[in-house]
Amino acid sequence: MRSIKAAFVAFAEVNTPREFIDSRSAGAAKLLEEAGIDLLLAPIVTDDSEGSAAAKALEVLAGKDFDVLILCIAGWIPSWAVLKVIEPFKHIPMVLWGLSGWREGKRFITTADQAGTTALRHPMREMGYTFKYIVTYREQAPRVEEILAYATAARAVRLLKDAKLGMAGYRDMKLYGTMYDGAALKKTLGMEIEHFELLELDRIMNTISPADVEKTAGQARSRWKFLKEPQPGTLEKSVKLYLALRKKIEDRGYQAISYSDVDGIKKLLGFAPAGAMTLLHENMDISSVPENDALGMVTQMIVRSLTGQAGAYLEFYEFMQDGALMGVPDYVPAEIVDGPITVLPNAFGSFGEGLLNVSKLKTGMVTLARLSDTGGRYVLHVATADAASPVSWEEAGWAPPAPQLPSLDMTFHCDAEDFIQNVMSQHYMISYGDNVAYLRDFCDITGMTLRACATT
Repeated sequence: MRSIKAAFVAFAEVNTPREFIDSRSAGAAKLLEEAGIDLLLAPIVTDDSEGSAAAKALEVLAGKDFDVLILCIAGWIPSWAVLKVIEPFKHIPMVLWGLSGWREGKRFITTADQAGTTALRHPMREMGYTFKYIVTYREQAPRVEEILAYATAARAVRLLKDAKLGMAGYRDMKLYGTMYDGAALKKTLGMEIEHFELLELDRIMNTISPADVEKTAGQARSRWKFLKEPQPGTLEKSVKLYLALRKKIEDRGYQAISYSDVDGIKKLLGFAPAGAMTLLHENMDISSVPENDALGMVTQMIVRSLTGQAGAYLEFYEFMQDGALMGVPDYVPAEIVDGPITVLPNAFGSFGEGLLNVSKLKTGMVTLARLSDTGGRYVLHVATADAASPVSWEEAGWAPPAPQLPSLDMTFHCDAEDFIQNVMSQHYMISYGDNVAYLRDFCDITGMTLRACATT
């Protein structure tokens, strides 16, 4: 992803010794740049009676492109001087950051930074500014990680404004939790879900040359570990669907995709799409979830824009007192696979044979996330867990020998019953590491509600 773009303005009262302000604000900016933020530096603003310092800062900021505006309060500053600078940028997320003083011998010296921030926090909130308030504790390191998290969320919000997602079909299996309100989605996040028909994919498949199919099938055979030989045509059908999906995605510029699985590809095309989706994730930087899961796809885009990860989907198979068994009955992206991509040609019930991805998954700490429309308001349900290799298990219905699906045993870091009573869907998106801070800041900026699983 591109670097975070931030504008940085330091503020202090006109009578404060300038050498104190210059050195401390420069040090603060350096910390942000070392954290990887691309800074646009405006001149320091004071409360001179003519307002000339504020005007000079405005000249530097006007017309520039940035994700977040960082207000570095380096000393007491009458609020009007700050507001004069930030009023034209009210639509941009901000960080209200107060610095701290320093020690000289046995004495601690301060420029009353937090007098400046506390005079601003409530008025800014009442005026409708979107911002995060961060102070620097006395004789503690600046909380740069928290600023970085918020700036990352601000970048994500901008990245999603023009995102276009693809949806083949609608409401697979007549599910309710996969539907969405297009106007509400556009209003809240700005992204667009573009619908197309499976017929388009079928027509594209019929135009793909045998040479392209043979080449791609050969590449898959060389990279994947097959647990048994597929029936004639199984791999080739998967390759043709993959190439058709790829063409559609590239032609339309989709950043994520969902599709009608059970009532669509399996029923109408006569085979499972798992092999095609495995190829897609190997060869394209894209997120996907089956079953026309619109808000699942949106959750993936949120996770991806914050972390750079695909936001792979897993679904619940069993709950335990302290967690859940989660897995998928089809495919997983290569980025979460531990070891080689492992494929088992198999069939479920009356569906034709497909290339079931049975790869082992990476373990470690994960963040679970799911967006839902709850009473007309978007709610993001999140929890962290330790993901471990699962016990030996199988899903009834697969042709023998039944496979062990890609899966993880999740031990929640919170009360499992609280998670269960607030669960939003069969599909949750995972990312590795603790990414709750990013998700919380994203919700703060967009006005969505974050519902974190209650700790024990």
